[in-house]
Amino acid sequence: MRSALASLALLAAAAPAHADWHKASSRHFTVYSEGTPAAVAELANRLETLDGTMRFLTGIPDTPESAANPVTVYVVDDLSDIHRLARDSSTAGFYIPRAAGAVAFTPRRGDGGGKFALTPQIVLFHEYAHHFTLSNSSVAYPAWLSEGLAEFYSTASIDGEAVLVGHAANHRAYSIGAAMGAPMIALFDPGRRTGYDLMNQIYGRGWAFTHYLLTDSERRKQLQNYLIKFNSGVPSVKAAQDSFGDLSALDRTLEKYVRGKLSGFSILRSRLAPVKVDLRPLTPGEAALVEMRMVSTRGVTEKEAKALYARAEKAARPYAADPVAQGWLAEMAYDTGRLDEAEAAADRALAADPRSVQALLYKAQVRLRRAADAAATDPKVWAEARSWIVKANRVNPDGAAALQLFYDSFDMAKVKPSASAVAGLHRALELAPQDPGLRFRSVRQHLADGKVAEAKRALRPLAYNPHAPADNPAARLIAMLDSGVAGPAALDAIAKEDRAKKE
Repeated sequence: MRSALASLALLAAAAPAHADWHKASSRHFTVYSEGTPAAVAELANRLETLDGTMRFLTGIPDTPESAANPVTVYVVDDLSDIHRLARDSSTAGFYIPRAAGAVAFTPRRGDGGGKFALTPQIVLFHEYAHHFTLSNSSVAYPAWLSEGLAEFYSTASIDGEAVLVGHAANHRAYSIGAAMGAPMIALFDPGRRTGYDLMNQIYGRGWAFTHYLLTDSERRKQLQNYLIKFNSGVPSVKAAQDSFGDLSALDRTLEKYVRGKLSGFSILRSRLAPVKVDLRPLTPGEAALVEMRMVSTRGVTEKEAKALYARAEKAARPYAADPVAQGWLAEMAYDTGRLDEAEAAADRALAADPRSVQALLYKAQVRLRRAADAAATDPKVWAEARSWIVKANRVNPDGAAALQLFYDSFDMAKVKPSASAVAGLHRALELAPQDPGLRFRSVRQHLADGKVAEAKRALRPLAYNPHAPADNPAARLIAMLDSGVAGPAALDAIAKEDRAKKE
């Protein structure tokens, strides 16, 4: 396994010396990429068009909150760069959901075209569809529908004056064919799926059935009825039978549907909200650190963090007045435990830009860590540390990261969170519902407050995560709560079970 630091070195070595980095900023995205200004702006434009298309088809409004935590997209050269960053040779692109800002990594070039190719755009659109769905829905989706929706939107084509949605998922041709050999009931009953058939069912048949449901108004009503039942606690198979009828008959209907000519939706771009993209070249300081920033954002081990910081600190020296570069450096220093260096970098960033949210939050994290390490009990010490979070919140009231950090600060101080901290936590989940760690914090707080129904509602998206096993902690916790086990006791039991599995 290559280290993230080795990834950085190879990425840097592969980049042409003359390549220019640009930043494209739009309402819901921030794109960092080398290449021509037109190409970078076009990627942001296409992503915004996809977002607008999904809002048009779902009726989900574009609120100020939806733009408060944009997705950052890093574009690397090719699949080999993605493999090194992901530490997985089978990955064609990936997405990380975070309260501090979701990030996606995509290659500029894939392995080739062709009718059955899994292109970089398909992967990026697939991952954004997940982000959009999680960010804009208060209901939980079963695995087949979660992946089915992502696949449905992933093949969207944006050409000229129209957007076409619902193209055949040719890149899933094998999975679709393989899945048709299993009974339809297996789609709704995880216990009937085994081995690789699990992926065929979720991705292949999940796409086919989702396409079948979405392209007809009456069938969309059936889907809505199914989701209501599913989220009310009705078992998936029973909810499916009640909503879709005889599942054996549905087997035959779906097979016939897939073999026919599939239609989708064509939406004129003039019917979508106008797209505005601001484009600029990276500053010299940003350009010097951006590839290190990618590795840092992806996540590093303690050993990797130290080596990465050493390179970044040297690269950032000429750019002490660059607030973004110094903010990035503050994060890399903090990851190594170098609190003094992290605070110094944050101070330099704030001297250049007093409204730098990243610098304000790392200033807060340094102060909080020092207070925790000293086991401080003086409320004034903690209040001073939290004051930096408050400043960040004033700059961006809808920034989920500041709200989460404010709540976490009470746990660091080993005191009960204030009412405003609890309210802020739940508000953070509204703003960044795709972050699983943030979601579980909200669940724990609901259980501590005796709000079991709210906890179960927040747990369901984790329990039905298509990439999690059927007996994942969230699913087990829901089962315990349903059996009458009290919230705190259920949490303790799950923790003990997980510890036992690791031992």
